[in-house]
Amino acid sequence: MFDFNLKNISLTAFAGAAVMAGSASAQEACTNYTVQDGDTLATISITAYGTSNYQPIFNANRNAIDNPGQLAPGLVLALPCEDGSLPNGQSAQELIAQQEERAAANRVSNVYAPPIKMVTGSNWTPFADDSLNGGGIFPRIASTALNRAGNQREYSVSFVNDWTAHLQTLLPLGAFDVSLAWNIPDCSNTTYEWSEETTYRCTQFNATVSVYDTVVGFVSLPDSQYASARTYDDLKGATICRMKGWFTSDLEEQGLGEPTITLLRPTTAKECLDAVLTGVADMASFELESIAAEMSGMGLTGQDLVENPNVTTMSSLRFITHKSNPYGRQYMAMFNRGLNEMRESGEWYAIISDSLNEQNQKNNAETN
Repeated sequence: MFDFNLKNISLTAFAGAAVMAGSASAQEACTNYTVQDGDTLATISITAYGTSNYQPIFNANRNAIDNPGQLAPGLVLALPCEDGSLPNGQSAQELIAQQEERAAANRVSNVYAPPIKMVTGSNWTPFADDSLNGGGIFPRIASTALNRAGNQREYSVSFVNDWTAHLQTLLPLGAFDVSLAWNIPDCSNTTYEWSEETTYRCTQFNATVSVYDTVVGFVSLPDSQYASARTYDDLKGATICRMKGWFTSDLEEQGLGEPTITLLRPTTAKECLDAVLTGVADMASFELESIAAEMSGMGLTGQDLVENPNVTTMSSLRFITHKSNPYGRQYMAMFNRGLNEMRESGEWYAIISDSLNEQNQKNNAETN
């Protein structure tokens, strides 16, 4: 099965399109690789990096991959280098510095507009944590977007670890303007029965375009019947652990709402993994990167918990504001303008690459 041992393995990712020339037949980091029949992102990642966490490859080729579970033979993928750059590409740090210098030359302080108050939670590495550079991926992307595309807005970022409070009190009561970051499902899809949580998110919040598309994995004990499940139907009857405050719409879309499954909702990712290890839960399900980071911090490898690549789902994470906020739509439009410019310049990918590389170095230091 798949190994989540991240020692000396880079989690970096960079750039947004597959490279269509100069490909290699070997699956090696810092090269371009042509997909062969039978390849999956997980098997490519294992060969190139020694880990089945293929989110970095997915990030690096986001514009070319619609479904991470289906790869067309002949597709050329850019396999990121250890520092996060593409083969023969500019480093993440160089690109970030270049864009900061350009933005600083055009920056004008807007003293008449109040700072936009943003809130996120800590202990969500590598996405948000007050110990990380700039607060992690989402605070870095959000703060940068507010100073791109002519926005030039002041802001503040706070960390409140009670994620439920973000949706239930902090945004509705105006204590903060924007929360980073949430899954808002496709609210036009009414083909499945919405839970109360999905209904609340669809009716009460405005959201940006997708800030980050993440792969949501399912891990279990190696000898579990669910480790070899082929379809979502095979997960019916399972006890699945996902942290309190996290979305469940992806499960609902696959017919895995309660009571079809039993859903455990502890506070932390560690509690979910512990629940699987002790047999309280059959599977834990959340972002692959968070699974990998948490397993590394707990000293776990693929001999302890395994990921089932047959039942991954996708999640588009977005910045949100409550619909009662009179400036909410304006703020979402500002973020969208900034995000679009960052994607075009490559800065969006560089920030993700740099943040993931920082987290990887931290993981390696803890395990050495």
